[in-house]
Amino acid sequence: QRNVGPPEQTGEPGQSSDPRRIIPNCGCDPLAQTQRSKLQHRRARINQQINKEMRMRAGAENLFRATSNNKVKETVALELSFVNSNLQLLKEELEELNSNMEVYQTDSETINVPMIPLGLKETKEVDFTLPIQDFICEHYGEDSSAYNQEIKELMELRQAMRTPSRNQAGLELLMEYYNQLYYLDQRFFPLHRTLGVLFHWYDSLTGVPSSQRTLAFEKGSVLFNVGALYTQIGARQDRSAVAGIDRAVDAFQRAAGAFNYLKENFSNAPSLDMSSPSLCMLVRLMVAQVQECVFERLTLTTADTHFTSQLRLAQEAARVSDVYVLVQQTMTQPLMKDYVPFSWASMVQVKSEHFAALSHFYAAAALCDHTRKNQESEEAFLHFYINVPAGPSLSQILQDPEKRRRLGKAHLRRAVIRHEEAMRVHSLCKVLRKMDILQDVLALTHRRSLDKYSELDREDDFDETAEAPEIQSLTHQKPEITPPDFSTVQVTDIFQKLGPLSVFCARARWGPVHVIGLRRREGGLGLTLRGDSPVLVAGVVPGGCAEAGLREGDYIVAVDGQDCKWAKHAEVVHLLKSCGDRGVELSVVTLHSHDTQRRAAMLSHNKDKENTRQHFLDGAKGQSSASLLNWNRKKKRDGGSGTKRLASTFSLPFGSIRDAEVMY
Repeated sequence: QRNVGPPEQTGEPGQSSDPRRIIPNCGCDPLAQTQRSKLQHRRARINQQINKEMRMRAGAENLFRATSNNKVKETVALELSFVNSNLQLLKEELEELNSNMEVYQTDSETINVPMIPLGLKETKEVDFTLPIQDFICEHYGEDSSAYNQEIKELMELRQAMRTPSRNQAGLELLMEYYNQLYYLDQRFFPLHRTLGVLFHWYDSLTGVPSSQRTLAFEKGSVLFNVGALYTQIGARQDRSAVAGIDRAVDAFQRAAGAFNYLKENFSNAPSLDMSSPSLCMLVRLMVAQVQECVFERLTLTTADTHFTSQLRLAQEAARVSDVYVLVQQTMTQPLMKDYVPFSWASMVQVKSEHFAALSHFYAAAALCDHTRKNQESEEAFLHFYINVPAGPSLSQILQDPEKRRRLGKAHLRRAVIRHEEAMRVHSLCKVLRKMDILQDVLALTHRRSLDKYSELDREDDFDETAEAPEIQSLTHQKPEITPPDFSTVQVTDIFQKLGPLSVFCARARWGPVHVIGLRRREGGLGLTLRGDSPVLVAGVVPGGCAEAGLREGDYIVAVDGQDCKWAKHAEVVHLLKSCGDRGVELSVVTLHSHDTQRRAAMLSHNKDKENTRQHFLDGAKGQSSASLLNWNRKKKRDGGSGTKRLASTFSLPFGSIRDAEVMY
């Protein structure tokens, strides 16, 4: 299993392991009147209206099934028809907003084919206050009012991640909240009960609401938005320079990685945008856009117009067309056909035709504009086509200028036909017709192919133009699916004050804190300590003063009222030695799995300190992976085995630190 949570922090409370820790309220200003914020506001408003209409429809359908009065049934049926009409209008309005690709494009004046970005999933506000306060009182036995600031910080962080800025800071904000969910799960979500918080999220494309109490739904939705934000960042890059193309490639590859991670780790998602077919479509779309960027970079970096360079451009364009055909096939699957916006499907079809046309244009340019031939040119041309055309061999064609002209003319004919098909599909979509940049690109390349065809056409050319063979697609850079790296943004557990996560977590069960007063005798306090954060009572001396109240395996959480959950071994020893004759009060807790813990400690006592500690940290991360994704976690397919059973958290910390046992 992959580690989906950050490693446990072992430092003092309030100390972040990353000095660049993001301030929770660094999201975009939701009131800022930018084009993107206006679009998000309209999306949020439509989502709320769709939610309202769906509740009305559910109520009307229940009434229709429950009543036996024909008059009431007629009235309800009429109301249902109105509600369904309203829902259809709202969904069409939302589809038009989701199809608005120009808002996310670059402001550069360079003419490039627009990319397809994805809008963020919207969510309602969540109030963690009462559920977390109740859990702290009930489970941890502490005063919940002491954690009001921590709860406020958590809610501010979630509020900020609803409107992330479209840059690296916005991505880090989403990742910070995503990583913070690991600690939230460990602190407040036991295995067999929920916290009572309901998470509401809207489908990214349809606006249909979904709600669940599991934290996995929240985590999956945040990760979806990470991928969506990467698509917006990729679409806004200025692709007129190589540096901008490289940034776009990186963004689209990371978007594909985020969507692919969701696809591999979730199944039976509550919303269609996170279903396996939808995520598969999004991964393929991102890969296709990476391939398109690779072609654009090749056109920029190919300074020469040699024969082999033009052939390479033709094969690269053919590769782009092929991957968009795969995307188009995914979009026409039964579940996706009525889900994907029509403008997306149209854009993908336009691009597949457009790049196929470019492929034939560059093939014609190679054949007709370059007469120099060498061994390398012949070798490249022999592997240029999928199937060898009938008639003269490719070597003969390369030697004869007239045969080269005719084959080039055939390629240009195919190019013009594909350009015209792209323009026809473009004209059928209202959203695409509004995109001036796309229209300019299609018109420019179409005119270029027509002009080239006119140059090769002769008045005495009465022979029927042959059919150009299919070009073998080839790329010099295959797209990579870059998985999300959760360790790039280090966070500190907001509720670190509760104590080390190894002991003070939602999975652990212990008795109430009890205070024991001890007075030093001639033999000392009569107890043996081991470990730190928190310090453990490793043994109680028979007949000693500690025997009356302490048990082996108790954790010391305070000494004379001073919190010691994060205290090191030496610090607790110092407090005990400084008590003098007046005695000392120890606050301790006892885990219910005391006997199991003691046996685990006996087995692990001889292990190396650092190796054991690392094993514990790895176990904590592994636990996060399973517990956060168990909502729809896919089983591993190797050997047919299911999800690996987790080790007990109680058995780990007792023997995880091999400190020398000292009697006090």
